Amino acid sequence: MTQSPQEHTAPQRREDGPDSPAAATAPAADPLREAFTGVRTEIAKAVVGQGQAVTGMLIALLCQGHVLLEGVPGVAKTLLVRSFAAAVSLESSRVQFTPDLMPSDVTGSLVYDASASDFSFRPGPVFTNVLIADEINRTPPKTQSALLEAMEEHQVSVGGRSRRLPEPFMVAATQNPVEYEGTYPLPEAQLDRFLFKLVLDLPAREHEFEILDRHARGFDAARLSAAGLRPVADADLIAKAREAISGIYIAPQIITYIVDLARATRQAPSLALGVSPRGAARMLGAARAHAWLSGRNYVIPDDVKALTHMALGHRVILRPEAQMDGLDVSQVLDSILATTEVPR
Repeated sequence: MTQSPQEHTAPQRREDGPDSPAAATAPAADPLREAFTGVRTEIAKAVVGQGQAVTGMLIALLCQGHVLLEGVPGVAKTLLVRSFAAAVSLESSRVQFTPDLMPSDVTGSLVYDASASDFSFRPGPVFTNVLIADEINRTPPKTQSALLEAMEEHQVSVGGRSRRLPEPFMVAATQNPVEYEGTYPLPEAQLDRFLFKLVLDLPAREHEFEILDRHARGFDAARLSAAGLRPVADADLIAKAREAISGIYIAPQIITYIVDLARATRQAPSLALGVSPRGAARMLGAARAHAWLSGRNYVIPDDVKALTHMALGHRVILRPEAQMDGLDVSQVLDSILATTEVPR
């Protein structure tokens, strides 16, 4: 944010033609950005559709966030995360959350070493780059909370000592809809740690045909390399992309717009809980990443609008009377977007 707004403001007039001012100011191809936009192409080799979820995961990785993927069983939630980790060349581990899972099964534990007559730390699966927390809402809150410190501070504390996690670090948790049997709703404090909640719907008819056609031709979800999926980014490129995103200009008017949206959720009569300041701050970072992926070095209101539902929907709670009236969170957010003044 060291540059002046004038250096980042889009031209007011646009003219056509290769010699026009618009052509002269068009952003040049950026190999770094193209590497990350290529992640979508690679994931599409294994996962059909779900473009919004892929974009959400990409933005979350670039601004050090975590994602919660919700959908009925069998819509490729876990396959999406595995494909994503492979496309960005990051180590991943998977934990199947069950009612009897203990916190130490996630974070690691101290094990007595008889040869040294001392306890040594045995790292848990959380010590990875991308942790796939599968069906996170099928384990009780005691184990769910084991991830809180890891998600917020990128470290775990065991035996009175804190241990740093590898960087980059990202939690991609999947959950079944809360109406399903044997689920434990995530507490608000944990939901607030997720940058996005991404809902994976059942595929359209043509997408479902393509899924089955791929399986008929021998696709095996356990062998992603056989599907032609290859890494197009790595940890070094992720670090460079994060540095580039930190320089994206965001005008005071856009910051005010994010603040107004967050405050509107706290004042909405249909909502019992609005967006926290942390949620607003995370939205700001995500808007910068969205602008960068879109080829701009400044944030516009459309960047904020594009992320509102996935960034704020899981941070608010409907009042019971609003639920009885048939309202849902998506409708409330649409109303807030429609009534909040947009900067020009």
